Amino acid sequence: MVKTDILIISDIHLGTPVSRSRILLEFLKTATFNKLILNGDIFDDLDFDRLSMDDWALFEYLRKLTNTKEDPEVVWIAGNHDVSARVLSRIIGIKVLSEYVFLWKGKRCLAIHGHQFDRFMNKNPVIGAVAGWIYLLIQEFDSRKQRFSRWIKRKSKSWLRLSKEVAQGSSAYGKFLKRAEYVFCGHTHQDYETDAYGVHYLNSGCWTDIPSTYLTLDENGARAHHVN
Repeated sequence: MVKTDILIISDIHLGTPVSRSRILLEFLKTATFNKLILNGDIFDDLDFDRLSMDDWALFEYLRKLTNTKEDPEVVWIAGNHDVSARVLSRIIGIKVLSEYVFLWKGKRCLAIHGHQFDRFMNKNPVIGAVAGWIYLLIQEFDSRKQRFSRWIKRKSKSWLRLSKEVAQGSSAYGKFLKRAEYVFCGHTHQDYETDAYGVHYLNSGCWTDIPSTYLTLDENGARAHHVN
């Protein structure tokens, strides 16, 4: 059972066959936290007809958490698949942010999805979308343990470059424009930790891969964890 001050998850991609929504719901029901940050790409797109029964169950659970006036606090941040914060807010009836600045243990922190710093995707949106679709297709037809798709990720230099690029870009943005000491991103689907520009950076990975990743912020520090 997980007990933490702040829990950060991202890239659930509800509506895709590889979304691990059932596993995530089981995890959340056993976790205790004061704040939950949903750091982008909760949906794969806003076609709700694609949501499975498990997807709907997780979505309703998150909505219930969001609508309560008691703890925990839930913060929604839009990712590139969620379209925009304004559009998503109107559709789900909940205020959604494009980024979130908060204090943790006296430290200034920034949570932002990270696609803003993906130069290739921003310059080549069609190619980027096609590449993402092909990878999701590989995952869908891969074995239950996703051995082949995980091997592709480990060997892909483009994934490693993307992780570093998003880390560098978001850390610079956090440091010089938001005065942040910690930056938390998603988008790359790879858990990644580094220091840049005097900022400690962590990526929350995703909930479409095995293992899936989440971040905790508490008395033990800011750490990444995995769920098989």
